[in-house]
Parts: sequence; C-alpha cells; structure tokens
Amino acid sequence: MRKLVSLVLTAAFAVTSCLSLAGCSGQTAATTAATTKAGETSQESKTPDGSEPAVANIKVGAIYINSQNDTAGYTYAHHKGITEGMKQVGLDPSKDLYIVDNVPEDDEKVKQAIDQLAGDGCNIIFGISFGYINAMKEKADEYPDIIFSHATGYLSNDKNFNNYFGRIYQARYLSGIAAGYKSLALKNDNIGYVSAWGVEYAETCSGINAFAMGARSVNPNAKVHVYEISTWGDQEKERQAAQVLIDTYKCCVIGQHCDSAQPQIVANEKGVFGCGYNSDMTKEAPKAHLTAAVWNWSAYYATAMKAAMTDKSTFMQTVGNYYQGIAAGLVDISELSGNCEPETAEAIKIAKDLMVSGKWDVFSGVKLAFSGAAGAVKVEQKNDALKDNKGEEKVAAGGASVGDDVIQGSMNYYVDGVTQVN
Repeated sequence: MRKLVSLVLTAAFAVTSCLSLAGCSGQTAATTAATTKAGETSQESKTPDGSEPAVANIKVGAIYINSQNDTAGYTYAHHKGITEGMKQVGLDPSKDLYIVDNVPEDDEKVKQAIDQLAGDGCNIIFGISFGYINAMKEKADEYPDIIFSHATGYLSNDKNFNNYFGRIYQARYLSGIAAGYKSLALKNDNIGYVSAWGVEYAETCSGINAFAMGARSVNPNAKVHVYEISTWGDQEKERQAAQVLIDTYKCCVIGQHCDSAQPQIVANEKGVFGCGYNSDMTKEAPKAHLTAAVWNWSAYYATAMKAAMTDKSTFMQTVGNYYQGIAAGLVDISELSGNCEPETAEAIKIAKDLMVSGKWDVFSGVKLAFSGAAGAVKVEQKNDALKDNKGEEKVAAGGASVGDDVIQGSMNYYVDGVTQVN
C-alpha cells in the first residue's frame, strides 16, 4: 500500500517539546521531562492475581512532515490526535512528548530525527509520512527496545514496528452525500476534486471513487472532475487546480485530497462550496465549507500508547498493523456547516449507521439511493454492479465489497461518473 505525504518544506528541522495543540514552550526536550532509557517501562501483561497491571509513563516521540503549529490539514490532525491520545491515557504532552517537525521525506533526515528521539529516551516513535518508511524500518532493527509506528505505510516486523491507517473512504462517501445534495440544489451536476494523485495510488483513487459514489447516491447525474496536482501538498498548485475546476469546468462543489485548505479558500472566494480533508475547514472557508472527511487519530494513538505503557513486548500482538474505520471512531466527517442542504444530515446518518453495523460498505454491488425531503429522507438499497468509468464490471450486482487489499493497495480505476481532466 502506497500512502501519504511527500511534501518537502525544508532541509532543516528542530526538535522541541510540545506544550499544547497551539505550540511549544521553547524549552528543549531534555529540560522538560525526566530522563528515561528506552525500554525501561516494559511490564507483565497481567499481575499475579490476573488483574490488569498499572501502566507506567512513557516518553512519546513524533516525526512530522509539516509544522506542529499548523492550524489545519494533515500534520495538524496528527498532532491533535497524539496530544489528545496522550491525555486519554494519562500522559502529559508538555512533559512526555518530543517532536521533530518539518522533516522532509529524506532517509538521512528521518534517521537523524529518530536518533535524536532515541537519545531523548522515547519509548515509542510515530512517523506520520509515507516517505519515512524505509528509515523507520532500518532504525527499528537498530533500536529493538523502541516501538516504531508508521502511518500510511505497508512495512512492519513481528517485534517493534507496525503500520497504521484507516477506512477514510467511508468518510469521503459521507462527504460526497453533502456535495450531491448541494449540486442538486444548485441544479449543477459538476463537482470538482483536487487530488494529490489519481489512479497511481489506491488511497487517492479509492477516496475519489467513494466521494463520487456518495454524491451520485443523491444526484445520479453528478459528474466528478478530478484535477491531479502530482504532489501530496503544494498550496499554489492546490489553488490553481481549484480555480481551473471552477472557471473551466463550472464546478459548484470542490472536494479535495491534499494537505492544505487552499481548495476550500478558493471555493469561498469564488462563491461556490466545498468539502475539505483532514480537519474542519469551516474557519478557513466560512461561506463555502460543507463538511470534511476527518481523522480522529486519537483513537489509534491512545490505543498504541496504552499498549506501549502496559507491555511493549506484546505490542505487535495487541495492536499490530492497524486498519479501522467509522465503527472504531478512527474516521468520520466534521460537523455539518450551515451551508449544507436540509436533507444532508438525515441521509448521512442512514449511510453511516449502515457502515457501523457492518451490513453495507461502499465498494459493494449494492448501491444506496436517497430520496425524500428533509424530515422524511428514505434510502433504497439497489443490487447494482460496481463498474469502472469504462463500463467494466468490478463487483457483480449484490456482491460483497472488494477486499481491503484492493482498497489499500491495488484499486487503480475510476468508477462511473469520474473523469480526470488533466
């Protein structure tokens, strides 16, 4: 599975100890927490009487692609999740969290960051960018007493190195419902989507497809125009792509899979609407934003840190390679803004309840079709083959969803209604 983030911000980076979601104290890690050697906190998984053992404090390390002080987007969502997760398990981010941020996807830079965090005594190190994968794998062997946890990747070992990601396509489907209702209200079937990549990566491809399927569950005539910027994050390219989708393709809603809020800001400037990603972007685009597909990363981070605090030797057995979705609270959508159409909340609740129950998922041979006015929204579940935009059948009518291996690693086709414009 190929995953997130190749944005290079700088070749220089700083290590700080984080005080809060908003920023840091300026003190170095060494002055804000007592020194603890990596590996000292391992405990038995059960006490002699069979009860759960008391957990021990640990030091948490984090390597970020962007700044810990970001106020929206990818790194912001991870930083928020780590600090919230720490609080849930009784750790103090101002004392127990060590950050190296603005680290480019360069193996040597990542290794330097890991060495620094290991020197600070961190017991678990999170790396949030896909391009950190090889350096983390190598360092996991070098530091067997430290747990290495890598977001969005596919490599792991059976001792101290795992990967974690989630079913963000489920949240994208829900946000697509909001986009579909808005397109109906505006009598404009054209919906735009600014994407880092297209069919080259299963992550972006599955997200685009799910968003389109959500929109078409409401507006069967919806057309999703994808503009690929060929980088995980470039604010100027994100702006330009959104402008082209609005000006040239007359898109009335702009979805996105890229790091910043620029597509939503452009939508706000041009008087159209949008669905963001990673965080609620209503603040950045108050007149435009409908909702965003978001990560509640604390659901994973709390799980991982609790396991490390209890018995790091069983981490790979108790946590392992983590892939969860809406049912586990890992992914969701942000609160619907007042820009949404009145039917939106009801339809989203119906679809979400079906996902949580496990009775239905997005990429199956059963399609949802919503109808009815606000207060009386209904859904029909139609046995209908999942086809790509060339008419080739991928899942037979009534068939079960494609496998996780396809969604995570090999989906390389657009579904009906999706067109790439560049």
